[in-house]
Amino acid sequence: MVLRAQTPLPPRVSGTSPIGGWKCPALKRPSMPAPGTGHGHDMAIPEEGCPSTDHEIGRSIRSRLILLVPVLLTFAGCMVGPNYQRPKVSVSPSFGETGDPRLSAESTNYRDWWKAFNDPVLDRLVARAYRDNLTLQQAGVRVLQARAQLGIAVGEIFPQTQQAIGSVQYNRTSERAATAALFNGGGGSIAYWQSQIGAQANWELDFWGRIRRGIQSADASLLATLADYDNTLVTLTADVANTYIALRTAEERIRIALENIDIQEQTLKIVEARFTYGTVTQLDVEQARTALFNTRATLPVFETQRRQARDALSVLLGMPPNDLSDLLSGPSTIPVSPPLVIVGIPADLLRRRPDIRSAELQAVAQSAQIGVAKADLLPAFSLIGNLVLLSTDLGTFRLSDMFRWGSRQVQTGPSVQWNILNYGQITNNVRVQDANFQQLLLAYRQTVLSAQQDVEDNLAAFLRNQDRADLLAKSVTSSRSAVDLAVLQYREGVTDFTTVLTAQQTLLTQQDNLASTLGNISTSLVGVYRALGGGWEVREGDDIVPPEIKAEMQQRTNWGSLLVPTTYNLPASREPQSRPRLPDW
Repeated sequence: MVLRAQTPLPPRVSGTSPIGGWKCPALKRPSMPAPGTGHGHDMAIPEEGCPSTDHEIGRSIRSRLILLVPVLLTFAGCMVGPNYQRPKVSVSPSFGETGDPRLSAESTNYRDWWKAFNDPVLDRLVARAYRDNLTLQQAGVRVLQARAQLGIAVGEIFPQTQQAIGSVQYNRTSERAATAALFNGGGGSIAYWQSQIGAQANWELDFWGRIRRGIQSADASLLATLADYDNTLVTLTADVANTYIALRTAEERIRIALENIDIQEQTLKIVEARFTYGTVTQLDVEQARTALFNTRATLPVFETQRRQARDALSVLLGMPPNDLSDLLSGPSTIPVSPPLVIVGIPADLLRRRPDIRSAELQAVAQSAQIGVAKADLLPAFSLIGNLVLLSTDLGTFRLSDMFRWGSRQVQTGPSVQWNILNYGQITNNVRVQDANFQQLLLAYRQTVLSAQQDVEDNLAAFLRNQDRADLLAKSVTSSRSAVDLAVLQYREGVTDFTTVLTAQQTLLTQQDNLASTLGNISTSLVGVYRALGGGWEVREGDDIVPPEIKAEMQQRTNWGSLLVPTTYNLPASREPQSRPRLPDW
């Protein structure tokens, strides 16, 4: 049930007109003109001493409205609903691996963390991806969408309905309608034309802060979308680095395979020569060939990995798959991690990781939605105003009389609407919004915990892979010596070919393991920087939407001033706001 209340115009009482506590004698009324003698446009003439009807009545109504509006606006400063309070989260005082001398707990800026590898090719790839990656550009356009949504919420604070109206209508009443019985001698219909033109407006005052809560929610959603853009940028830089490391690792494994193929070919020649002189059997020859073919068979696998890495890099750079020869020119070694890595403390993640900021801002936006829902439980106060110029062709009237000032029809004043009986719908909507808010709070806390786990896991992988690489490097050195000794002894007939074969296979395995581990070290370090939320700072001071995309959108749609970077590329430290502002035309 909807309860409506509207302040009507002062009633007209026969003989008197009670306006503002005083009474006025009845107004003289003009007599109806004889048919054909005129159009009857004479206005009612007040008796001597009676105030002008148009002037005094209008002034009285305006004075009442002027007194009422400040009263309504005085109470329009409150906002129902909860004010967001950041929940307590569990944060460790330090990371578990910070006792390792290869790590530092100092605070630093991870703006361009990939430069720690000191690889100019990687620097070029990241710069190209930041400029041309389509997923990142899509995230930037989503920021524009969220900014336009904020403009919708801001527009609600102003008069919600503003319409210009106009019509010309032909009307015919029924022969059995009440009008026919009363005004047409008890029968027949009435036919006439009616024209009107005017304007009407309805302004719901933000008495309980419903609209301002909506602005706050939209503003928080904008900031959350911007944080999502930052998170996309963090992911993009990490993906480019990981794919580049995978490419260089595949190239290194190809180099190792080719090196061992060369060694095994030399060994096969030795075995074939000894077989020719009858010092060994055909078994040694076949074993040497088997080892050689097996090593050669690894090349297609590594070449496939190299090709797939290049294709993935091409897509990340916003281009069709190609060999990227112009961008990959330079040393083809696996990027080497720095000797010391600065990781800071877990508390830094709360201000640096964009996914944590996004999770909290989503909770802030939903908190404001609770206030929006609660405002529906309370009466809504509005100001209405209608001005219509209307005329018909009945009797001596003409449609053109519509443009006479006396043809105006005015309706203005405050109104109230209150959903009294809603059968629990509004209350349960408040509960729905509150449950959504609680879920987002839990999601925020889970994001904080997952972020700490992410850092810990990658730090452990980074350090343990370094330990493994040190051991594998020693193993490769020993394996290479073992191969040399085994081949020498085989030539001299001191040992059999199985010893040579085992030594060569061990060398290949250890070299390949070392290359994979070196790649894992770099990949783990990339994971550390990604987990620390590094890389998004590069967008500060830059436009997150390329000019060519904005030009295309502006040509298709009028975006007004929303494409100006200062309207959407906001600082990460900015808090959501609920204050009204000028509309975005």
